[in-house]
Order: sequence, then structure tokens, then C-alpha cells
Amino acid sequence: MPERPSQQHGLFDPSAQSDEAEGPVVPSRIRTVYAFHQPRELTEAQREKFRKMSRDSREARRSALAGEGPEPIHEINVPNYRPLDFMPLREGGTLSSLSLFSGGGGLDLGVERAGFTHTASFELMDEAGDTLRKARSDWTVYSGDDEGDVRGIDFKPWRGKVDLLHGGPPCQPFSNAGRQQGHLDERDMWPQFVRAVKEIRPAAFIGENVPALASPKFSEYVSENIVAPLSGSYHIEQVILQASDFGVPQLRRRVFFVGFRTKKMANAWKAPEPTHFWGDASTAGGQKCMGLRQALGLPDIGVDDLSPTIRSSLTGPRHTTSILNSVAAQRKFESLEVWPNGVAADRAAARAFVAKHGHFRLSVPDVALIQGFPEDWPFVGATYMALGQIGNAVPPPLAYAVASSVLDAFSK
Repeated sequence: MPERPSQQHGLFDPSAQSDEAEGPVVPSRIRTVYAFHQPRELTEAQREKFRKMSRDSREARRSALAGEGPEPIHEINVPNYRPLDFMPLREGGTLSSLSLFSGGGGLDLGVERAGFTHTASFELMDEAGDTLRKARSDWTVYSGDDEGDVRGIDFKPWRGKVDLLHGGPPCQPFSNAGRQQGHLDERDMWPQFVRAVKEIRPAAFIGENVPALASPKFSEYVSENIVAPLSGSYHIEQVILQASDFGVPQLRRRVFFVGFRTKKMANAWKAPEPTHFWGDASTAGGQKCMGLRQALGLPDIGVDDLSPTIRSSLTGPRHTTSILNSVAAQRKFESLEVWPNGVAADRAAARAFVAKHGHFRLSVPDVALIQGFPEDWPFVGATYMALGQIGNAVPPPLAYAVASSVLDAFSK
């Protein structure tokens, strides 16, 4: 069990504030950013086609590892997309942050780059915890059943020690791939996130999830399980953002619940404004977002497009293992090998394992890059575990945009 922190962190002292939020709770502002592609259901024939592709890919991989495969036909790609350029390091003074459901560190990295000092991360999966430790040796990381399971953690020792609490409770209870069972799903950890907020009483919090949580289907759930338990102490805002609007070469929408202890900070907060656009023109200015091929440094750019949403390899009613939305990938990127048996551990291995039909084969670093992780972020574990960490993560540049907006509210 983690011990009580011994040092006071942060410029803002939440322990000195009243438990009651100042004034009436600010109504949630819901801002939906346009999604360029809408997912479609797969037919059984399409599913069987993709199953066959996976079987063929497994067999091809076995042959390649045995040295029986064809000679490589692609050069190792040199990416053009550098995620850290979209997350310039900010100075936040001594403002501190604590992370729940940290996973591979998408939120953690974005919050760090936005200027917050890391206090601790809690993550159930040991491999993901090892990823965080390897990426940041100075971070305090609690992982595994004994230390990383938030259900058994008393968070009161962190009261007055944390300025920003952030986390993305498992999305499967609300996602299309997870059957949308909401509170009936044993993976629903929003009550634990809310409990942590109430016990720690940070100046602000950021909770993240799939946009389906903001749909009418779950409006009652949000009202009863997120807003109501915290409405006496926090002003809560809700915003839906698109990752490509912040330079990530991927279509990935996420909903964020942003809460503040004081009315002053809530009124000072402004939802992040898009910095990038996709298409031929922009009505709001900003830079054009890279397409997938340009981001990965593929020579045959041709007609480029944004990547479909990257999905975790560990989710879905059948524990499906597609990494990119299969219908969108089929339509837009027929020359990319996007199946999990085709994803290699690194770019050299991807080149050596020649894909059927001569497709370009993705590597774990490529998939991580599409998600907005820098090249040197070290995902620990087998390939499927690394892909799970990547697919479940918040794109760091998107996390950075939200965390930066919260930092701005602290300074006003």
C-alpha cells in the first residue's frame, strides 16, 4: 500500500478551500468536433475475409521467422511526424498531477509536457507500469494487483498534495466494441475515479473516455455517477475533441470531463481550440494535419488520408484484434498491412516480414506514432500487449491540449 506523501506540492492549496463549490454548478458545455468518417458495421462476409487475412498473415509470419519468406521489398520508413513538436514543454511551476488508469502513459505524457509535475501513476497492468518506469525513471509508478488496483487504494493521504487528478477509466463499458453495458460492466471504474476525486480533493480534474459516454444513451449514467456525486464541490464541464484537430494523423474523438473546485477557475477555463485542420481549406486557420502516409514517411503518398481510429487489440465482444478500424482501413489504406499478425515489433522486422500482396507492414513504433507517441517511448511487453497499451491510450498531443487549457485556468 502506498505511503502518505511527505511533501507539499503545488501553488494551489485545495485543502484550504471549502468542500462546497462557489455558486451554482456551471452547466456542462458540450462541444462536438466534426468527425470526418463514420464507422460502419461489418458484414459476416467481411468478417470472414478479415479472419482469413489474419490466418494467412500468421502463416506468413511463421515462414518469415524460419527464413523461408520472400526478400524484403520496402525500405525502412523514416517518419516525418514528430509528436513532441506538437507538445512544446511548458513551465507549470510546482503544480502537481496524479494519474489513475495510466496505461501506456498517453495522458501522463501530455500532462507532463503541459507543465505539471508528476506525483504518482496507478495502473493495474504490470507491463504498462513497466512502460511508464522505463519511459520516466524518476516517476513514482504503482502497478499490479497489489499496488495498482485503484479499488484497494486509500487516496486520502494525497489530500492537499495534488493540484490536478487525471485518468481515463476503462472505456469498454461505453464503447461500441465493448457492448456498451455501462454500470453493468464489471470494468466500469468511473465510481472509483469519482471516489479518488472526493478523497484527494484536487484543484482540478480531467476524466477521459470514448465519445459514446456523452451520448443520450448514457446521459442518465453521467448525471448520476459523475456529475451528481461531485456537483457540490466541483464545477464540471464536458467537451468532445478530435485528435486530428491537434496534429495527430488519426481520426479519434474523445470526451473529457473537466472539473474545478472554484467558480473562478471554471469561468477562466476555455476548451482547447483546434490548431490543425484536415482537407483543402480551413475556415478557422491553423496548420494542415499530416496524413498517415506522410506521417509515416512512405514514399508513395499519392492521395493521403487520416488514419482511422486505432483500437486496442484487447477489446471487443470477441476480443477482436484489429488495430485500425477495419472498414475504414479497407476503404482508405488497401496498401497497408494493418492486421495484428502483420504488426512487427520494430521497423526492421516489419521490412523483413514481407506482407502478402506487397503491402507495407506496420510496426509497433509506427502504430505508436499514429497515436501521437514519440519515437523513444518504450512500450514493454509482447507485441499484443504493446498494441493494447497504444490502442487504449489518449493521444499525447490531445492530452497536452486539454492539460494546457487547465494550466491556463490556474494562472488566471
